[in-house]
Amino acid sequence: MVARILIVDDAKFMRVTLSSILKKDDHEIVGEGENGKEAVDLFVNLKPDLVMMDITMPEMSGLEAVREIKRDNPNAKVIMCSAMGQQKVVVESIEAGAKDFIIKPFDESRVLEAVNRVLS
Repeated sequence: MVARILIVDDAKFMRVTLSSILKKDDHEIVGEGENGKEAVDLFVNLKPDLVMMDITMPEMSGLEAVREIKRDNPNAKVIMCSAMGQQKVVVESIEAGAKDFIIKPFDESRVLEAVNRVLS
C-alpha cells in the first residue's frame, strides 16, 4: 500500500535518510517537521496516512506530540523513531498511542516492515 507520510525529526540527515527509504517503496512524503509542535500542526493540515516521529526534539517531544495527535485523531497512525532503545521509552511510546517503534540508525528492511504492518 502506497501511503502519504509525514516525517518529523530535528535532524535533517535523519529526515533525508527516512525519506529515501520510504520513497524507494513508492511512498509519498507529504511533509517534514523539526519538532513536536510542527508535527501536530502538519498533521492537522496535511492529514497524512502515517507519521514517522522522533522522540527527542526541541519545543515539544515526540511523546507529547503523539499524545496530542491521538487525542484529536484517535485513528492516527504513528511510528516512533529513536536512538534510545530502552524498554521504558518503547513502552511510553506505545502507551502514548504509537503503533510501532523503530531504532536508529535505520535498518531499511525493518523500517519498511514496520510501515507496511502499521498501514495494513
